[in-house]
Amino acid sequence: MPMSVFWILFTLLSAITILLILVMRFRLSAFIALLLVSIYAGIMAGMPLNELVTSIQEGMGSTLGFVALVVGLGAIFGQLLELSGGARSLALYLVRQLGEKNASWAMMVTGFIIAIPVFFDVGLIILVPILYALSRNTGRSLLYFGIPLLAGLAVTHSFIPPTPGPVAVAEIINVPLGWVIIFGFMIGPPVAILAGPVFGKYISSKIRIAPPEHEAMKSADEQNTQISDISFRLIVLLIGFPLLLIVLNTSLTTLIKSGRLEEALIWNILIFIGHPIVALIIANLLAYYFLGIRRGFAKEVLLKLSTKSLGPAGIIILITGAGGVLKQVLVNSGMGSVVAQTVIDLNLSPIFLGWLLAGLIRVIQGSATVAMITAAGLIAPALDILGTGDIHRALIVLAIASGATILSHVNDSGFWLVGQYFGLSEKQTLQSWTIMETLIALGGLLFCLVAGRLVNLF
Repeated sequence: MPMSVFWILFTLLSAITILLILVMRFRLSAFIALLLVSIYAGIMAGMPLNELVTSIQEGMGSTLGFVALVVGLGAIFGQLLELSGGARSLALYLVRQLGEKNASWAMMVTGFIIAIPVFFDVGLIILVPILYALSRNTGRSLLYFGIPLLAGLAVTHSFIPPTPGPVAVAEIINVPLGWVIIFGFMIGPPVAILAGPVFGKYISSKIRIAPPEHEAMKSADEQNTQISDISFRLIVLLIGFPLLLIVLNTSLTTLIKSGRLEEALIWNILIFIGHPIVALIIANLLAYYFLGIRRGFAKEVLLKLSTKSLGPAGIIILITGAGGVLKQVLVNSGMGSVVAQTVIDLNLSPIFLGWLLAGLIRVIQGSATVAMITAAGLIAPALDILGTGDIHRALIVLAIASGATILSHVNDSGFWLVGQYFGLSEKQTLQSWTIMETLIALGGLLFCLVAGRLVNLF
């Protein structure tokens, strides 16, 4: 018997509620919670139990086949960059080139570049001594330089693969990473400027924060003398090379499918090299040599750190797989088609809907990763039925990522991390960090909606 729209909406809303209760009240792992919610949704939809188990296996396998490799390779690449001191070297170079007067812009650019291969919290911990030094040398509030750095880190961490969030969402809603990278670089910079140097200048005039006293005797230059010889050009090339390969893969594939380019061996080779998995393998090999072996690091050290980097990546990989399970259950149960019809009947924008779902889940339970993956799992079946193209799907990825940054507060670990390193009270963290994150969320939504309209015109 066909399910009513009311019953499906009740099932989805109750599933989200159960997920939040399991994660927040019972402190259950998001991985297990998502699996339980997927089973609940399948049972409520009347799926035979044997089909439900098959859907769980299918959803997990189809999602992780790509995500596990990309996120794992990205984590190892980021660890090699961290080990070499390339992040600090990049920041110091930009500050020297732009001068302390424009150091806030230098920190935003640094954060934007470094967050491509390095996790947000690691990037902050690596670069915070430079913020302390800039604040002491200029006499400005720590937020004047800190907010731009945080904005650059946060925008890239949410918008540009191979960071785990956009990789996971892109795989769940089935869109080539190249399109996400292209629009991430188009939308990310203006959002980072708004939430970074522009807002940082304002809030630093309202909240005066000095660097911690125990760091007063250490300058950023003193801390980084051993890494100052790392070439700025080398770091940028190592980070940018795999991204260019991935974009090339997407561009060539699109041209061949549209008939504008004839299929040939050379194009197939470039498409192969530009596949995200192959591109990141190449990037890792280059980083292993230029940032590791060539700089005198022992092979045992490189092996140990590469293995260590897979720990945090493993958690994200499993949560992403569980999000793929939720998507598959919704598809196989038939709920996805009803959701799609509801979107059509109500004339809802999938971009706005994805943003809204991610934002609501983020505010309630705190984790941006869980918010992104859950929202993607809920909306993906509808996109397949609506026939949404790759470009719009890429914008939906960015919209979901934007929504998952909104209103970071006391239930988010990032809130406490920033407060601790910046010496902020809870009120000051809400006034600075939380507003900055919300500006990213609103700016990201606005630019995604505008880009969506422009795409429709052409």
